[in-house]
Amino acid sequence: MFQQLKKCITTGFLTEEKPKINDEWLIKSSLHQSISKAFGHSLAIRHVDAGSCNGCELEIQALNNLFYNIEGLGIHFVASPRHADLLLVTGPVSRHMALALKRTYEAMPNPKLVVAIGNCACPGGIFGETYATFEAVNQVIPVNVEVPGCPPDPNSILQGILTAVQYV
Repeated sequence: MFQQLKKCITTGFLTEEKPKINDEWLIKSSLHQSISKAFGHSLAIRHVDAGSCNGCELEIQALNNLFYNIEGLGIHFVASPRHADLLLVTGPVSRHMALALKRTYEAMPNPKLVVAIGNCACPGGIFGETYATFEAVNQVIPVNVEVPGCPPDPNSILQGILTAVQYV
């Protein structure tokens, strides 16, 4: 025990260096400031899966984990489009989902922000326009921001949300 105590006294206090500010932290802090300035309250997001493979949904769910912690930034997912400020759409819009997507968009209060997530929701996805799908979300409803990627990483999705919030 005395050896341990002697080692503690001779070594002194050891601390880690202060963490450096990285791009992820800058994106998160600017997103929080933009949301507060634009809405004066937290940002409510309604997510619509218009026929995707669920790859983008996994990345959207990753935004809710402890690492990204979008709840701490004032971003919440809501069940009703009447409470939503922003609409996240993933996947190519199947012909059967087009009417539901239009109704969801029309039920949102103004200002209506729409973010298309993934290559399938943006023009040029692997599905294209077929007998069962539209080529892109913007053929059904107006889109403010498109986030490409298959699937896009959570930082890209956060950047897309930040870009959409700056439209307000």
